[in-house]
Amino acid sequence: MSTTIIDAEELTREFVVYDGGGLRRTRRVVRAVDGLTLRVEPGEAVGYIGANGSGKSTTIKMVSGILTPTSGSVRTCGLRPVPDRRVLARRIGVVFGQRSALWWDLPLEESFPILAAMHRMPRAVWLRRFDVLADELDLSSFLARPVRTLSLGQRMRGEVAAALLHSPALAVLDEPTIGLDMISKENLRRFLARERAERGTTLLLTTHDMGDVQRLCDRMVVIDGGRVAFDGTEADLVATTDAERILVVDLEEPLTDVVRLPDGASVTATEADGARLSIAFRPRQLSAAQVLAAVQAQGEVVELSLAEPAIEDLVRRIYASGASHTASPPPL
Repeated sequence: MSTTIIDAEELTREFVVYDGGGLRRTRRVVRAVDGLTLRVEPGEAVGYIGANGSGKSTTIKMVSGILTPTSGSVRTCGLRPVPDRRVLARRIGVVFGQRSALWWDLPLEESFPILAAMHRMPRAVWLRRFDVLADELDLSSFLARPVRTLSLGQRMRGEVAAALLHSPALAVLDEPTIGLDMISKENLRRFLARERAERGTTLLLTTHDMGDVQRLCDRMVVIDGGRVAFDGTEADLVATTDAERILVVDLEEPLTDVVRLPDGASVTATEADGARLSIAFRPRQLSAAQVLAAVQAQGEVVELSLAEPAIEDLVRRIYASGASHTASPPPL
């Protein structure tokens, strides 16, 4: 059986903070991560979502060996992140906030031989890998420019290439598409999806861009106050929050009478002189088929579409509820 990539159990990290000044300083303990349990299996793509200050960055630092937990345990790629950090560094790739893996004053292309040497990669191996990354991430036009002169989007593409140069088992990517235009963003998403499919790379993605999560991740973990508030798929999130779905139907002819719908469904908008209806309903009460059957009993439906709630709204509902929702874990 493959080694679990991230196995964190009751992980806690506390920081001591001093308030005030002089002789009036007071000491207090802040718990940034509070009894967090998280498992990520090989080949998974997990979106790790949370507001600023929720504990995401602290978790990543413990998973990657930058911080030692106050209590609890964590293993990454089967290793203890802090004691085994030298070995672990060859198995993970990290794009982490403001901590750049690139040399600021050197041309971008000169960072890669240094990184390859650090990972003890044979020249032929890293050059072949670098050529692929430069092509896939469209780096060629600015490889000769110093890193400090690059735009944010260009630098982020360089950071992703640096993190993946040694083909790590786990890629931890913090806001990898920030600063990218729509085309570059979509190209990066496609590249990461291919890396996962072809190499079995495990992705842990922290982002405020829900498009990244929807396109790249098959599971999401929402963290709030250092604890897991939700762990499951997007479908689980929709079911848990019981958010409204919208059924849009186009009718052959507008209905002359008031639309009769089952309890729990209501018309929220009409267009085209009443020939197009938008109908809201909650999945726990009704299915889309039941709503559609009610409309078809009153008129001929020629076209329909089903709109899911925006994922941002679903995440806000989780925060607003203050409750923890965890889907059943995958079978061992």
